[in-house]
Formats: sequence, structure tokens, C-alpha cells
Amino acid sequence: MEFFKIKRDIPFMRHALILNAISVITFLLAVFFLFSKGLNFSVEFTGGTVMELRYPHAANQEKIRDTLRGMGYSHPEVASFGTAQDIMLRLPILEGAEAAGTSARVFNAICAADGGAPKQSQVTTEKGEVINHTSCAKASGEELISLQRVEFVGPSVGDELAQNGMNALIMTILGIMIYLAIRFEWKFAVAAVVANLHDVVIILGFFAFFQWEFSLTVLAATLAVLGYSVNESVVIFDRIREMFRKQRKMSTSEVIDHAITSTISRTIITHGSTLMMVMSMLFFGGYALHYFAIALAIGILFGVYSSVFVAAAVAMWLGVKREDLIKPIKEKDETDGAVV
Repeated sequence: MEFFKIKRDIPFMRHALILNAISVITFLLAVFFLFSKGLNFSVEFTGGTVMELRYPHAANQEKIRDTLRGMGYSHPEVASFGTAQDIMLRLPILEGAEAAGTSARVFNAICAADGGAPKQSQVTTEKGEVINHTSCAKASGEELISLQRVEFVGPSVGDELAQNGMNALIMTILGIMIYLAIRFEWKFAVAAVVANLHDVVIILGFFAFFQWEFSLTVLAATLAVLGYSVNESVVIFDRIREMFRKQRKMSTSEVIDHAITSTISRTIITHGSTLMMVMSMLFFGGYALHYFAIALAIGILFGVYSSVFVAAAVAMWLGVKREDLIKPIKEKDETDGAVV
């Protein structure tokens, strides 16, 4: 399926040097921000308290954030999940404060801001188990807030998650490199890995520069971008191999230009439709999906750029040629078919 067909090849590789110089500058800026500012890791990585609250009505999230800021949390993470009545809080460990009493202090402060008082009661579950129930109620007995769950994530757990995330990233890159080396040729594998690292580092650079929160969902988006970007590279590489077989008089740069030009319509359809879904998550998905959608949007935009202007150009500069992708035809032995 094509929206349009370009009859004349666009000379992408003629401007590859300038475009890749821009890529290098962007990459170096991202690395600089990563080392100078660092990532703003979420509670999953740094350790802290996770709380779930339930309201009888839609919760006022901004009011909750103001209460938490008053307690010393500069960037409190308050998000709804499931419904507008269910609220999740992710709170980092404050310097000089005991982690053991964080949930009680926070719940009491939010309760007081709503004009209620904390109340302890016992509730019998459907299985007959008696559990302690913490709630916030008015003097009349009307329940304002119910504490559903409290979890504490220690710094050691956060370090383990960070290490596992790094291992997942490394294994993904190695898997992509091995796959492309087997399917195509090692020069394409190196080019694709350079392009994928370009996308990942730039995503991390954006999060470091703006100090957006880097959570497990953002890490998942980064890994998804790796697979998404390599898919675009494989499409272009496959078309390059096809053109090497059909057009034996074309130079390498001409073959690459033709391959990229012939896939532009497909690229617009695929990435345009994907970006529309990501934008819907960004604008309508709420706080829980906000940074996940931002990471995907950045990855998709730079993934298209890197597949065309980074991966293909690097493969050309590594010296890829027709003989690398097409096995030479063996000459027929003169003794074959000879009558003895």
C-alpha cells in the first residue's frame, strides 16, 4: 500500500555528511547532559514508599501534590490508576526523615487537608480474615479516604532494578546485532547498532536535560524503541539487498538512495499511524502514561531519522558492496557432464 510513489530518487547520501554531523552533535549533547545532570530516577530505582488511596469521589490530585510539597517532596508523583477515585503515590526517601513512618505522616497530612481525622478499624474479608483498615473520616463518620496499600522499596531493590534494566538493554542490543549479522552482513549489524544507540542515548539525554522522571515504564519504552527502530532499519537494508540484485550498474550510494526513496510511503504510513496512537496516550492517558508516551514519541521520530541518515550512511562508509550481500555464482566445472 502506497499513498504516493516518487519517480525520481532523492539523493539522501549526498547530504549524509552534514546530517550525520548534526547527529553527532545531538548525540554528544545528550551524553553531556547525562553526565552533568544525570537521570531523575523514580522511586523504583532510588527507593521510597508506594501508597494507594481510594476516594469516594474523583480525587483532587493537585491538592494532594500541594500537601506533599508542603511536607518537603519537591516532585511528588501522584497518579490515578483504574479510576479517578483510585490514587497512587510514589514518594522518595527524604533526607533526615525515618522511612518507617512515612506512610502514616503522609496519610495524616492528606487527611487533615481534607478536614478529616485518621481512624483505625478492623475489617473482615470474604475469606474470614480480620485485617486492620486505615481510613480518614469526618466527625460525622463519613469516610473521606481509604488507605488500600502501602509498600516500601529499599535502595538495594532499586539498585537491583537498575542493574537488571541495564542488562536488558545490553542483551537487546547484542541480540539485534547477532540477528542482523546473520540475516544480512556484519557491516549492516554495526550500522544498525550505532543507529539504535543513537536513539537510546538521545531519549536519555532528553530526560536528563528536562529532568523528567525516569521510571520502569520509561525503561520499557526505551526497549520498545530499540525493536521499533531496528524494524525500520531491516526494511531499508532488505530493499538495499534487493536493489543490489536488480540494478548491477548502480553505485552503492545510488542503490541506498533508491532503497530509501522507495520505502518513504511505507515509512509515513507506519510511523504516522504509530505516532497517532502514542499522541493519544500522551494527551489522554493521564500522568501514569505521560512519560512513557514522551519516550516513545522521541524514539519514533529519531528512529526514522537514524534509520535513514545514520544506519544507511554508516553502512555505506563501512564499505558495503554488492559482493557482501550476494553470493557469487560458482563456475561450472569443465569435467561436469563429461562422458568418461
